[in-house]
Amino acid sequence: MVNLLNNKFIAFLKLIRFENLLMIAFTQIILRNFVLQKIFLQNGIKLELNNGLFYLIVFSTVLIAAAGYIINDYFDVKTDRINHPDTVVVDKIINRRFAIIFHFIFTSIGLLIGTFTALKTGYLRLAIFYFAAAFLLWIYSTHLKKMLFIGNFVVSLLTAAITIMPFIFEISILYKTDPNFLLLGKHAIYSALKVNTIFSVFVFLISMAREIIKDIEDFKGDKATGCNTMPIVWGIQSSKIIVFFILNISTLLLFFVLYNTIKFQRIFFTINNVYILLALIIPSFFLSISILRFNKSVQFKKSSMFLKLIMLLGLFYSFIFYFN
Repeated sequence: MVNLLNNKFIAFLKLIRFENLLMIAFTQIILRNFVLQKIFLQNGIKLELNNGLFYLIVFSTVLIAAAGYIINDYFDVKTDRINHPDTVVVDKIINRRFAIIFHFIFTSIGLLIGTFTALKTGYLRLAIFYFAAAFLLWIYSTHLKKMLFIGNFVVSLLTAAITIMPFIFEISILYKTDPNFLLLGKHAIYSALKVNTIFSVFVFLISMAREIIKDIEDFKGDKATGCNTMPIVWGIQSSKIIVFFILNISTLLLFFVLYNTIKFQRIFFTINNVYILLALIIPSFFLSISILRFNKSVQFKKSSMFLKLIMLLGLFYSFIFYFN
């Protein structure tokens, strides 16, 4: 990994968290094309947001997220030198000045494209998504990250917001096209909102648990640089217990979805139900139990990666939802 990071292109991909950006794009694409599309088509409604405009929305989201990762690393150099000395990019492979320039370019282009997409839907106020995200990512990197709970909450909220944006933009342009849509399409709107909310809450909870686990993993460097994260203020053991409860709240949410599906279909062994149980509920529950006995940094790092996998598996459910 260290040798790879000596390559500036690889280091740049590491700086912008390229794999996370792919996941952000993937999230919005599959939620729009597999979840929203199915629900609206079942109700005789065709999606009005054209593909070109939709992919501009995705692109602007990705650019602002990339800018957020850059500025986070920019202000986090001292902490990263303690926690992850072998993978530091800013000021080691990529000059700090270039990092801040990249942040400015990505943010500017992202905001311009985001404002353009908002104008094209007929609702300029939708641009607030992009400006709020850019502002919060900057404030998070400079102040909120060092504060108890608030930084974790903001990152989790922004992550969850990614899942709701396709719904908001699609509803807005449908309403602009037909002012009676909110009345005539209320059943479709309710169904889409319900499913989208489940995805958003799931993503929020998993992201929150993951952020706390990352704080536990980074305990040493955060403490040395004056951060007041949850593990530092409340202790590692208390933080692990909080992660345990967050993951089990997520598990209970999934059980609620499972229960309602079984109640409606009056059958348990369906692909949907088995997938939710095996790919999401059981892994989340066992990870929550395991977290309580973990005490090594490498264990928390693997837990963080495993939570990212669970989040990805949750998004993959969109395909099962669409084809069943």
